[in-house]
Amino acid sequence: MEAVLECCCGLDVHRDTVVACILKGPLKGKPESMIKTFSAMPDGLKELRLWLESQSCRFAAMESTGVYWQPVYNELETAFDGSMVLLLVNARHMKNVPGRKTDIKDAEWIAQLLRAGLLKGSFIPAKPTRELKELTRYRKSLVEESSAQKNRIEKLLQGAGIKLSTFLSDVFGISGRNILEYLSLHGEFPAHLLKDFLKGRLKAKEDDVKRALQSKLSPHQQKLLQMQLRHLYQIEDNIGMLEAEIECKLRLFSEQLKLIASIPGINLNAAAAIIGEIGTDLSPFPDAEHFTSWAGLSPGNHESAGKKSPPVSPKAIAISKGSFVKLPGLSPECVKHLCPAGTGKSGSGEDHKKP
Repeated sequence: MEAVLECCCGLDVHRDTVVACILKGPLKGKPESMIKTFSAMPDGLKELRLWLESQSCRFAAMESTGVYWQPVYNELETAFDGSMVLLLVNARHMKNVPGRKTDIKDAEWIAQLLRAGLLKGSFIPAKPTRELKELTRYRKSLVEESSAQKNRIEKLLQGAGIKLSTFLSDVFGISGRNILEYLSLHGEFPAHLLKDFLKGRLKAKEDDVKRALQSKLSPHQQKLLQMQLRHLYQIEDNIGMLEAEIECKLRLFSEQLKLIASIPGINLNAAAAIIGEIGTDLSPFPDAEHFTSWAGLSPGNHESAGKKSPPVSPKAIAISKGSFVKLPGLSPECVKHLCPAGTGKSGSGEDHKKP
């Protein structure tokens, strides 16, 4: 392989260790190979950075191994005052010869491919964007967990014969929560107190709600409801803290946030999640087609022997796709445009059924 770099480093990253191989030498000659193993602890990663700087190695590449690459990337992106070229490469793009797999040989192989200019780095947004992404993804998980917890509470009420959801469109509105709190403390709801608990238009449904509250909770169900409500409130408190932190992070992207939110069908929550996934600099993508392909939103050709098979998206791309088509505040019209016919998925994430 013809060399294009005089000095570069291949990194084989694991949970506890990082194997580094530096290839250094003239382009036309055989390079000198230097191999060292470092601890994946913070002091070991700092030692790795100092070693690369002492060898004037400004180019490095590593596999995208789970989450283990992240602390390595965070440490090395500051090397040479932030001017180091660091590539995170999909493992499928640099498989070694079968039967010759060791940590040292993996690091050497990565270094050889990098020296020959055969590696293409994955898209890694700037650190503020990565931090925003972690917050928005965690918020999405907590919102889903909150919905699941509400379903558990509804299942408990139905099992006890309490049919609040028949007459309350939102069991977890102000009136519904007050009633649930009383039930969790006393196990039953006196009919003469109901008038003080109902708010707004629910006052017109007082007789219906009384019928729904005729059943009693057993001591077991009462304790279970207390625990479930306490867990729900904790999740909602965490969502509130997350949203406050997200708001602080978004101050760096105020103009871009307004621009994205101006698109019909996308509110501020969806705009924040989009910025968290892709950042504000799309220059790494040559065109819109490359971007939609990276996000897993464009159809592909998977045909063999005249038969077409559905594409299997890589895990990282599937996460991005899920972030785009399941954003909070995304209208059905936007989901329809994000998942056109041919992608194999609908906006809800369900497979299209064959006729």
